[in-house]
Amino acid sequence: MYKLIKSFLFLFDPEQVHHFTTMVFGVLSGTPLIKQLLSAYYHYEKPQIEQTLLGLHFKNPVGLAAGFDKNGEYIEQMCLLGFGFIELGTVTPRPQGGNDKPRLFRLVKDRAIINRMGFNNKGVDFLVHQLKKRKKTDVIIGGNIGKNKDTPNEEAAKDYLICFKKLYPYVDYFVVNLSSPNTPGLRSLQEKKPLRKILKTLIDYRSKQDKVKPILLKIAPDLTQYQIKDVVEIAEELNIDGIIATNTTIQRDQLKTPQEEIDKIGAGGLSGLPLQKLSTDILVQIKQVQNTNMPLIGVGGIDSGLAAEKKMQSGASLIQVYTGLIYKGPMLAKKIKKHLAKSRKLA
Repeated sequence: MYKLIKSFLFLFDPEQVHHFTTMVFGVLSGTPLIKQLLSAYYHYEKPQIEQTLLGLHFKNPVGLAAGFDKNGEYIEQMCLLGFGFIELGTVTPRPQGGNDKPRLFRLVKDRAIINRMGFNNKGVDFLVHQLKKRKKTDVIIGGNIGKNKDTPNEEAAKDYLICFKKLYPYVDYFVVNLSSPNTPGLRSLQEKKPLRKILKTLIDYRSKQDKVKPILLKIAPDLTQYQIKDVVEIAEELNIDGIIATNTTIQRDQLKTPQEEIDKIGAGGLSGLPLQKLSTDILVQIKQVQNTNMPLIGVGGIDSGLAAEKKMQSGASLIQVYTGLIYKGPMLAKKIKKHLAKSRKLA
C-alpha cells in the first residue's frame, strides 16, 4: 500500500509533501475512532525491548530523529506510530526561515535525502507553547537545540542556554546540535574550546535545578579520529550523558545518483542509506576511545530491523529514524521493534 502512495507523493516537491502528509495525518488522527485504530495498528511492545537509560524508561528503543517535527506540532500524531521517543527541533531562540528553497531533495536510487534546511523553525517560545498543551503519554520527548544563524559563534553559548532554560520544564532530555552542515560555521563549534564552553554553560545551569535532565551531544559523521577522541574526552570530562551518532554527512562518495544531478543539487547534508556504514563506523570509533559506558544513540541509514540491530551491535543503546521512514513508510518503527524483540528472544 505504502509503495503505491509513495510513488504518487514522490511526483511532488519533498518539502511540500512533508507539510501535506503531516497535515493530512494530523486531521485524520484527530478523529477518536481513527486515532484508536492507528494506535492499535502500530502498537507493538515487548518486555525484551524495554530499557531504562539516562534515568528514563523507554518502552522501546526506536526513536523519531530531530528534523521531522521541528516545532512540536505533531507530537500526538507521531506517538501513534509506535515510537519509544520523539526528538523535537532543532529549535533556536528566535524564529528563522532557514535557507532559500528548494532545500530538500530526494536521491531515489540511493534511498537518500539531501537537505540544506538551515534550522528553519518557529522559535523556542512556539515549541514551549506546543509542549504546554500536549497530552502526556509514555513516549519520551527530547529537545534538540541550536543557535540562530546570525548569532556569532563566540556568542553561541547564550543561544543554547536560552533554549535550554525555556525547554527545561517540558522535555525529558536535551540534544546539543553543533553538527548540522547547513548553518555556516556551526560545525566548528565541535572543536575543543567552544564545545567545552557551550556544554559547561548548560551543565552549570542544570546543576542549580531540582531535577537533572540528560544532555546529549549530536556529532557529525565527518569528524576525524582525532576529533572524535577530543569530543569523547570532553564529554567524559564534563559528564555529558550521551552522544548521538550521527548527523548528516557532506560526503558524496559512491552514490548511484548521476554526478551531474548531485552537482545540480549543490550543498547540503546527506542522509539515508549511504550514511548507514559511515555513521555505524563512528559508533565503533567512539566505543574504542571512551573510558566510560556513556550511552550512545545510533542514527543514519536505518531502514530495517537488521540495520537497527547492526547499530545496536556496534554500540548504540537506542536508535533513531527519519529518512528510512520516508522510503519505507509508517510501519518502519513496528517492523524494527518486531525484529529486535525476536532477535533478543533468540539470543
